[in-house]
Amino acid sequence: MTVPWRRQGRTEHLVLPGVLTAEQAAETVAGILSVQREDGAIPWFRGHHLDPWDHTEAAMALDAAGEHTAAARAYEWLARHQNEDGSWYAAYHDGEADRPTDRGRETNFCAYLAVGVWHHYLATGDDVFLDRMWPSVHAAIEFVLRLQQPGGQIGWKREAPEDGGAAVDDALLTGSSSIFHALRCALAIAEEREEPQPDWELATGALGHAIRRHQDRFLDKSQYSMDWYYPVLGGALTGDEAKARIDARWDAFVVPGLGVRCVLPNPWVTGGESCELALALWAVGESDRALEILQSIQHLRAEGGMYWTGYVFEGNRAVWPEELTTWTAGSLLLAVAALGGDEATTAVFGGERLPRGLEPECCR
Repeated sequence: MTVPWRRQGRTEHLVLPGVLTAEQAAETVAGILSVQREDGAIPWFRGHHLDPWDHTEAAMALDAAGEHTAAARAYEWLARHQNEDGSWYAAYHDGEADRPTDRGRETNFCAYLAVGVWHHYLATGDDVFLDRMWPSVHAAIEFVLRLQQPGGQIGWKREAPEDGGAAVDDALLTGSSSIFHALRCALAIAEEREEPQPDWELATGALGHAIRRHQDRFLDKSQYSMDWYYPVLGGALTGDEAKARIDARWDAFVVPGLGVRCVLPNPWVTGGESCELALALWAVGESDRALEILQSIQHLRAEGGMYWTGYVFEGNRAVWPEELTTWTAGSLLLAVAALGGDEATTAVFGGERLPRGLEPECCR
């Protein structure tokens, strides 16, 4: 399947039949830019909070659309507000970075900087940017790996300082799958800089093995669609094994013509989960099904080019919650970019050239 890709002026416009025209793509990019603060911060929407993971996803979408200066400002915001231990807080009040609203420090939130930085570097070739962001990436990965458990899984957060700051040993499959992806991107950055990180190699291999073979080491969140597709999206599962996982619960989570459920059994489809599933489908060579998923959520597109978070398809049948989030729009742009063949986006989410780490000796 070939998907058209069009460039106009300074911005790459993402065009996909039944999903985005060039004009609609430009409108969506402008919508994200309108929410971004002058200091680079990208909250969910104006007046809501910012979290580091969704902030990074929106920045990646800006890079996919050719808005490299705006994306760099977003990453520089993270570098300026990183905690001394390499972490970020889970949430910050919009427009007030010195006022976190959740001082827990979630490992997958912190690791994701590496994905965004590698994506930006591949999109721009900016060595100065990579050098400038390396200390932040290195500190963030070190923070995350301090919470790795003997079985390879990553504890999902460190408690807020006012609650004692203890490390939480319980691991989440979705979060650890996202961290696996981030570790591979961090290793790619290290290789580019010719600064080997053998401990990261071992940690990545152990984590990947845990995701593939020991899912009992993670909390059971199997009612959430993210736990279904994230081992594929994060690159731990590939090939036939990945396709089998997707097929096994397709009918449980996919609502034809509407999108992907967030959590069973709730009659609620969400744009972000739908777009992430589309990315996972593309990664395993299922571009036709990915396109169908993206086409199915166009009922979430709002006037002005942004997207509603979700839709309740039983009872009152209404948009819920009534919020237009930068990360939902960002996830759609990234999925379209992958289907359209954007080089940086396909390299990051396809993963063929990303390091995979070193498997534990017992498992090689």
